Parts: sequence; structure tokens; C-alpha cells
Amino acid sequence: MKKGLILEGGAMRGLFTAGVTDVFMENNITFDGTVGVSAGAVFGCNIKSGQTGRVIRYNTRFCKEPKYCSVRSLIKTGDLYGAEFCYHKLPDELDIFDKETYNKNPMEFYAVATDVYTGEAIYKRIDKADYDAMEWLRASASMPLASRTVTLEGKTMLDGGMADSIPVKFFESIGYDKNVVILTQPKGYIKKKNKLIPLMKIALGKYKGIISAMEKRHIVYNETISYIEDKESRGELFVIRPPHKLEIGKIEHDPDKMRKAYDLGRKEGERVLPLVKEYLK
Repeated sequence: MKKGLILEGGAMRGLFTAGVTDVFMENNITFDGTVGVSAGAVFGCNIKSGQTGRVIRYNTRFCKEPKYCSVRSLIKTGDLYGAEFCYHKLPDELDIFDKETYNKNPMEFYAVATDVYTGEAIYKRIDKADYDAMEWLRASASMPLASRTVTLEGKTMLDGGMADSIPVKFFESIGYDKNVVILTQPKGYIKKKNKLIPLMKIALGKYKGIISAMEKRHIVYNETISYIEDKESRGELFVIRPPHKLEIGKIEHDPDKMRKAYDLGRKEGERVLPLVKEYLK
């Protein structure tokens, strides 16, 4: 049996996920592998480094810092979330990411990005926390129109959620057969077609793959949710989701709203804790 943890993205909705995973860490709930998409990757890597509370701490500390996230940053650098500040200065100097613990932890960790030319998902196993690892996380979370593309290992990428928002089937395909999924939308949520696609075609027209992925994203997403709910009903998957729509924007500068989303995740994590323990036995 291989125990897997699958983390949906959703930008600042990921603070709900961070609340759940902090409860897991505090109660020694462990997994053989974790796969995260976008915010699920950027926040989820702290599970492998064992840093409870780090996600909510640095987000509330820097949420009003222009270099962290601002229109000014977008205009000046091409990234709404400042690449150098968020992925290098912050983890290296301001709220240090525990690279040593990350590297020693045997848990596998994967980040998902989307190849802008093919539109296919790229699943990158990140074993060592170094400069390139942070760039893979940046690629996974680089939202179209709000970020520059990221090129690594000959691949040019943007947000992993465009190709595979909830990589359940990927984890199953590599042998994970006892999986917990943390979603950032409540039960009954149905994704609609992105209204910004016409603008994206103008701004990103040379990247035919990412345009194709975005055009069908809502279809793929809703099919994945149906797949998850079917497996959940048969006890073959454990799903954790917000009890209601999170009152937080994808981009958020209000620390109180951040804390509220995080605390809701903690509350839900504590509620399902005995059920998760039983499921993973």
C-alpha cells in the first residue's frame, strides 16, 4: 500500500489546505508521497520540510508587501507574485525554508506544471530543495496573464492547474492506491469556461498548447470531480473539502481573510482527523 496526498491549487484558497496539512503534521499523519498543483505545490512543500505554520505565517506577514504580490510587481517584472522575492529571497532569508529537513525526508514530492507548447501536464518529482526546485514551484503556480513563463530542462511552462488541477489519476498511475485529496472548492462546485480566454488568445497566442488546455479546462476539471466523487462514494478515496465557499480572493491582501481560510482548514482537519487515521490504517 502506498499512501498519497493530493493537493488542489486555487491561489489563496490554498490557505484552507495549509490549515488541514498543519493539523496532519501536528498529529503525525504521514504519506509516502504528495503531489501539489499551483498553490498546492507552493504551500505543500512545507509538509516535506516539516514546517508547521510557515504558510500562514509568511502569507500574513508579507501580503501587503508590493514585492510579494502587487500590480506594481506585475508591471515592473511581469509577475504578479514577484519571482525573486517569493521564491528566493523569502525562503532563503526572510522566512527560511528548511532545505535540510526537506532533503532528508523520504516522502516523494511532485509539483505539476503545464507545457505551454503541448498543453500537457508535467509532473516533476522534486527530491532536492535548491534553486531549481523553487523555480519548479514557481512554474507550477505561474498563472496565465499574471506571470511570465518559466523555462526549465528545456520545457516552457505555466500553471499546472491548466492541464491537471487535481492529479488523482496521475498518482494512481504511479502506484499510489490509498489517497487523500484536499480540494479548495466545496461539494457541488462546477467549473465554468474561463471568460478571459479571448484575452489569453491575444496575449498568449503563440503558445497553442496552453490555449487548448484552458479552453477545455472546465470540462476536464468537472470530469475529474465526478471521478473523485465516484471513488469517494465507494470508499476508495478520502476527500477533504471546505464546508462552504471560501471567503477569500484568489489574490488576497487582507490577513484576516487569510487567517479565516486557514482556521477553517484547521477546523476541518481536526474534524476528519480520526476518520483519516482509520482510512489510512
